[in-house]
Amino acid sequence: MNTTNSIVTVLSDKNIIGVMSSSISIMILGFYLGKTDKLKSSFSIPLGELILSISIPALSFNAFMKDFNRETFINGINILIWSFLIHLFLIAIGNIFYKNLNMNKQMTLKIMSVFGGVTVFGIPIAQALYGDLGVIYSSIFSIPYRILLYSYGFIKMSSIKMDKKNLKSMFLNPVILATFTGLFIWMFQAYLPQVNISGQNFSILRIDKTAFWIYKPLSFLAGLCSPLAWLAAGLKLSELPIKESLKNSIAWQFSVVKTILIPLLILLIIFGANLLGVLQLSSISLGVITIMMATPTASVVIAYSLKYNKEPLTTSSCSFLSTVFSLVTIPILIAFLQIFE
Repeated sequence: MNTTNSIVTVLSDKNIIGVMSSSISIMILGFYLGKTDKLKSSFSIPLGELILSISIPALSFNAFMKDFNRETFINGINILIWSFLIHLFLIAIGNIFYKNLNMNKQMTLKIMSVFGGVTVFGIPIAQALYGDLGVIYSSIFSIPYRILLYSYGFIKMSSIKMDKKNLKSMFLNPVILATFTGLFIWMFQAYLPQVNISGQNFSILRIDKTAFWIYKPLSFLAGLCSPLAWLAAGLKLSELPIKESLKNSIAWQFSVVKTILIPLLILLIIFGANLLGVLQLSSISLGVITIMMATPTASVVIAYSLKYNKEPLTTSSCSFLSTVFSLVTIPILIAFLQIFE
């Protein structure tokens, strides 16, 4: 099968088509509701809070309600290391993509390039494509991401020193707590108090077996993640000046860098490391990292930009255009991975 046929085959995959068509259609719905004032565009803010404080934590926690698997564990550790290395690497080299701009714009665009929309785009797409394994890997990947976003990202965008409030945001936000709690239960379930169910022992904290009345409501809350995230993204987009965004050359430059150049660069580095036998990743792990790196910029960075007046018009245009770009580039990158799997 030649490359063209391979791409057509992958892009005809019902799962991939279903994920992308769902994200596009729900975002268009949110955009329409916001533009017609049927739903206030500002409603994207409480929706975002709901996703971050309830839906994503439920999703991350429930994903770990599985029997321990050594291969998954090793891949998870490698993803954690890769996440730290990738974000530190991009922080170190990020300015080179924007050398043609002044220092203020360089710094802002670098932060936007380093931190993608993991919550709104990354985790929902990883879940839809790879199921619970995708959630486990994306949740682990997001640990260094969130720590650096709420520390380095905040300091650079605000130009003020780190404070206790942001330390709390780094380590005590619901997503990090749910991920670490679920990860602990998953890793040490054999050593925790056991309950015998139908002749088989399970950890008392495996709520999918021992407390289904808790697990099922969490599953319903987790199921809200993708549709609410895409709806919130559409509502947010309805606030942005579309014509101005399309005319903004910096937004075009950023979108190409964020959704094409950076994912391909990271893929190239990881492929090279895999060939050398360093921090090797499974195909699903690689797919999750690719999705995470190809997402448009994080909403938190946009919030920083607006709050601290760091190129707010530029960041808004970049947010809109990179979102449009990602809807095209993510499925193509996934197809590329499938071809070389």
